[in-house]
Amino acid sequence: MSVRTARAAVWAALPAEAALLGCAVAGARIPGAVLVAAEALVAAVLALEAVVLWRLYAARRRAGADQRDAARDALRTLVPVTVRRLLAHEVRTLHSLGLWVLRRRHRIPEGALAVAYTGPQTAIMYALLFVSVVETVALAVVIPWPAVHAVLLVVDVYGVVLVLGLHAACVVRPHVVGADGSLRLRYGALFDLRVPAAAIAAARVDRRYPDGRLVRLGADGVLDLAVGSQTTVTVELTEPVECVRPLGARGFARTLRFHADDPREVVAALTRVRTDASP
Repeated sequence: MSVRTARAAVWAALPAEAALLGCAVAGARIPGAVLVAAEALVAAVLALEAVVLWRLYAARRRAGADQRDAARDALRTLVPVTVRRLLAHEVRTLHSLGLWVLRRRHRIPEGALAVAYTGPQTAIMYALLFVSVVETVALAVVIPWPAVHAVLLVVDVYGVVLVLGLHAACVVRPHVVGADGSLRLRYGALFDLRVPAAAIAAARVDRRYPDGRLVRLGADGVLDLAVGSQTTVTVELTEPVECVRPLGARGFARTLRFHADDPREVVAALTRVRTDASP
């Protein structure tokens, strides 16, 4: 029973469950036998995953790994990296929401400068949150079937929580300029890049409007971390640094472009540290 078989079973079961949910939402009557078969399929897939996971864990233990390392290696082998990262992002997002409610920020060292970057997206995020709430209320009024209504209510409410959590993560996880001149670039729970002070050659205020995704790494080694489709600071590096994109793809960047609500403050902090450190 291979890892490939277990993964294929998951990808086969998920569309079937989604199709049944779609039929229920559309008001189609689903025979009881079909529902029983669908639940049996899900149970069988879960059992298959458990068996494969246990075999991988046992193999790692026989190879000499301790319990923690064996469990971690088994999960990494069975669960694709994209799925693992998406789950990790979701957990960090919910954790950030808790920090936001408590008015705390995530890992800001003493003497470091916290750099906010949410300015261009705040209005958009709250507008999206408002639309999500209106949609939830509208579906609650329109859908007459109690079971479908309950399922969609849970999904919609969780969606609202995630939207709020995404914004909260950006607030409580700002960029950080360390007291030693290091730089930590973040975007909520989705992106985190640490740059040592020795790798920073120069920094300048430089407003740009890049096209493309939130995180874009060009063939020329330029990394754009845009907020609201804009960047305001450019940092040149003395050597490439490795960066990991939200879904796990890796690359190396020689130039960093990112947004800061107060770019002059960031450039002044990086320049001041380098100037003070020079003989």
